[in-house]
Amino acid sequence: MNLVRKLISSPNFWPLIIILAFALLAGRTLLTPGYFIMHDDLQMMRQLEMEKCFLDRQIPCRWIPDMGYGFGFPLFNFYPPLPYLVGQGIRLLGFSFVATVKANFLLSFLVSGITMYFLAKEFFGKAGAVVSSVFYIWAPYHAVDIYVRGAMNEAWALAFFPLILWTAYRLIKEKKKVWIWIISLALSWFALLTSHNLMVLIFAPVFILWLLLHLVREKTYAKIPHLTVSGILALGLASFFTLPALVENGLTHLSSALQGYFDFTGHFVTMSQLLFSRFWGYGGSAWGITNDGMSFQIGNIYWVLSLVVFVLLIFRYIKTKKVDNLLIVSIFFFVVGWLSAFMAHSRSTPIWLLFAPLKYVQFPWRFLTIVIFAFSFLMGALPGLILKGKKKIVLSGVMVIVLVFLNWNYFLPKGGEMGPLTDEEKFRGVAWELQQNGGIYDYLPIYAKIAPNSPRETLAEIVKGEGEIKNMESGTNWAKFATDIEGADATIRINIFDFPDWKIFVDGKEVTKYIPEEEKSGRIWFGLSSGEHEVYARLYNTPIRKIANAITLVSFIGTIGFFVMSKKRRFSD
Repeated sequence: MNLVRKLISSPNFWPLIIILAFALLAGRTLLTPGYFIMHDDLQMMRQLEMEKCFLDRQIPCRWIPDMGYGFGFPLFNFYPPLPYLVGQGIRLLGFSFVATVKANFLLSFLVSGITMYFLAKEFFGKAGAVVSSVFYIWAPYHAVDIYVRGAMNEAWALAFFPLILWTAYRLIKEKKKVWIWIISLALSWFALLTSHNLMVLIFAPVFILWLLLHLVREKTYAKIPHLTVSGILALGLASFFTLPALVENGLTHLSSALQGYFDFTGHFVTMSQLLFSRFWGYGGSAWGITNDGMSFQIGNIYWVLSLVVFVLLIFRYIKTKKVDNLLIVSIFFFVVGWLSAFMAHSRSTPIWLLFAPLKYVQFPWRFLTIVIFAFSFLMGALPGLILKGKKKIVLSGVMVIVLVFLNWNYFLPKGGEMGPLTDEEKFRGVAWELQQNGGIYDYLPIYAKIAPNSPRETLAEIVKGEGEIKNMESGTNWAKFATDIEGADATIRINIFDFPDWKIFVDGKEVTKYIPEEEKSGRIWFGLSSGEHEVYARLYNTPIRKIANAITLVSFIGTIGFFVMSKKRRFSD
């Protein structure tokens, strides 16, 4: 009972309850039975594969067995795993796969609101922070990410933008218990690094400018070593994923995701789409034309009020000549928001061509993530610039009510409600085959010249010679079977895509595997002599994967050790 009283009396309790309420409203249909149509309809499949890895003790998960039409591919060697690790935690609570995906999306809404609250509270107080938080949750592009695109990883990246800037700001400002913020910033960056590769690319410049702004303003250059330690910890913690993803990037057909439809030049949006249109649809981003099937609006209320905030700040400065955090930070986000909007427009093409890595972003409209982050933050400044005291709270309430009224119908799945679906229905028949084949060229190993056009029928087969294959078993990254070869030597094909370091053992001894010229799908071949044999195949870690795993392990141990030692010493600057 005392704990409940203490919790309720916490200064952040009621603001967080309000944020929870608005997050639940945004995700109201996610709380109902059934499932919904989305562009990236592989969320349940990825969660299933992550669970299989855990049950098979393949940690960290890299190779998954069921995708690639059942021939398997190295999905989580390249695809950020954190949202599915969160999902696995939800699964442990007994949720179905259908419910897990919806709960994961809903949780991303809530976490994004909470992290925005703590960032905005530093500058606008509780009322303004709640406004920023609700605007962030209810931004049109946030609805696009979840209800239209089904972009789980991008939805979680949105949750970590505010957390990174908040923890960095506190690290620069704090004089005591600096270790808390060193570790918090490291964990925040770890979360983004393992949530969305491309969001790291477009968010990093914002972060660097944020650091420079506050280091110069606070004249706390002595914090640079602390920031460096935090950065090293973050990179170390995420190494298990980031190092193999970078070093082994050329081992798949992922480069094909930058050509044709995925060429960034065909996905710029118009000024009308960004600023004036209130079109809403559940289709896709059309290449090279403007009749897209999905919305790319910033939201009228967002960009209009951003201009209002800017004008009020200028008048405030003229009147007071005061350069404070409110002014500096608000102008920072104003500029970041509008520059990010510019990056989604074709006039920014010279910048895209100048910085080659930007091509990996594929869709310039992904910069809307930064736009809604910046403008949502900025909304928290408005009530305090116009009114004071209780009137400010009233204005804050009016702002969020008007926002929800305007955007209410965006936060719905296609058709307005969930359709009936169970785990069993999703993981069988045509639905299962569609998921097996989904995104096959994204992570198809380069040894496969073409992807198979039908599901795998058997684990292994004799392609030359006579005999029998029996007792076939397989897991996430291994397979085994027995053979009885009659007469002359035989050639065996294992129907798994080859990839470094798949190794084949016959009767406990490693044998040479190969891919003949006629093997267009990159499956594993090897020879067998006459007689009975036990065959075992397993994907082992390459040197870079081993090094990356070791770095992450050492970093986690180091982080825990740093936490314990720092807490004991209670060092400060």
